[in-house]
Amino acid sequence: MSENNIIGRQSEKVVLKRLIESHYPEFLAVYGRRRVGKTYLVSEYFEDKGVLLEITGSPDASKELQLSRFSTELSHVFSLKNEDCDFSNWNDAFLSLIEAIDSHHTQNPKQKIILFFDEVPWLDRKKSGFLSALDYCWNRVLSKKRYDYVLTVICGSAASWMIKRIVNNKGGLHNRLTEVINLAPFSLSETKSYLTSRGVVLENKQIVELYMAFGGIPTYLSHVPPGLSSSQIINEVCFAKGRFLNEEFKRMYSSLFTNYHNHIKVIRSLADSPKGLTRGDLLSKALISTGGEGSVVLQELIESGFIATYPTFKKKKRGTFYRLTDQYSLFYLKWIEPASFAGSIDSNYWLNMSQRQSWLSWAGYAFENICLMHINKIKEALGISGVLTAESQWEYKSQPDKDEKGAQIDLIIARADKTINLCEMKFCKDTFSITPEYAEKLKLKKSIFREKTKCRDLLLTTLITTYGVKENRNYLGLVDSQVNMDILFD
Repeated sequence: MSENNIIGRQSEKVVLKRLIESHYPEFLAVYGRRRVGKTYLVSEYFEDKGVLLEITGSPDASKELQLSRFSTELSHVFSLKNEDCDFSNWNDAFLSLIEAIDSHHTQNPKQKIILFFDEVPWLDRKKSGFLSALDYCWNRVLSKKRYDYVLTVICGSAASWMIKRIVNNKGGLHNRLTEVINLAPFSLSETKSYLTSRGVVLENKQIVELYMAFGGIPTYLSHVPPGLSSSQIINEVCFAKGRFLNEEFKRMYSSLFTNYHNHIKVIRSLADSPKGLTRGDLLSKALISTGGEGSVVLQELIESGFIATYPTFKKKKRGTFYRLTDQYSLFYLKWIEPASFAGSIDSNYWLNMSQRQSWLSWAGYAFENICLMHINKIKEALGISGVLTAESQWEYKSQPDKDEKGAQIDLIIARADKTINLCEMKFCKDTFSITPEYAEKLKLKKSIFREKTKCRDLLLTTLITTYGVKENRNYLGLVDSQVNMDILFD
């Protein structure tokens, strides 16, 4: 079965299984970041589940060319004569599609028909009429009970377009979708399974290092060669001239957003501020107006999975921080682009760079991002997965006119049982050892947090590290719980 070729995606496969076994007409929308595996998931799962008509939009194709390709696919899948598939508009195309569906069902009454329209934003180019024709086709025909053998799937990488025009459509498609899948990048566990299926066997820390550069993007991971270390892989795939990830950054944003220059300004601003920025500081740094234009750019980047918002402890909207969560963009702007500007890159560039302290310091921020993306795994390891929690961050800046110190906590897990985990995340080459100086720092953070927030909950210090923490005399009585990176893979 083709679905057995799909790595991970367990919850998504449950949804697809329900839809294909449904006794009602179904309408599914799939959206997510570019190259996250949307097309592969749908095509691979439904390949052997019935008749699959797959139409893919192209960014540079005219309406006439898109219709011609639809005609070719329709005649091929339903064995029609070419002269019966010559369309000048999408209304005629969908009418012929319905006729083909009816005819096929008469001869094959037990067979499911899957209509897969991929990259719909490119099919619905200005004045193409595609979406209105699809709207009419679904509402007037395919949504009727007698078409319970038809599953319609629409997909797109321009997440903001998909959400506005499809998921939250206020016209004829309003509330017509029967299911929505927002496809996220692979988790660390899925990344490991995917690499293993391709003969790439690495230990967990090296997979984390790859994740810092590639994220959980299947297309990027497909370029990983077997038999190399993570440093060798990154050196070859990211820094060799003309290689895929060396050229991907601008291509990615320009394909998703009309005025992509503003989106890149925001991404660059956040890459320079790994701890995140408030909305005002971010738009000011990116030189974008704080009005409607700025709001649209931020919302589109959030919906497309490139950035995320994180609240500040006990503060609502005004305390929200924006953070760059796309691992590839982070890595590209910090390491690939500067190396490209430098001119000729040494063949062992990353093998040398990955041994420097500058890399280890940056990796600490990247590891924090990865931990935030796997918060459910951390909660499971702490034994609080069944407890209602709220995650946030917190910072207190010392006042210039006062003799005091500031403090920053990057992950706070506030629990319904009146307990708060104050989490420290450390990316280390070896087992982490708490020095007397660091022990004092942890004590001070907890003390300042208690004083400035007036919080009365039980405060627990939690360390999240690569290889665990040595239980020396500085550890005992100070650290309440610890987890290592292996739990992120469970």
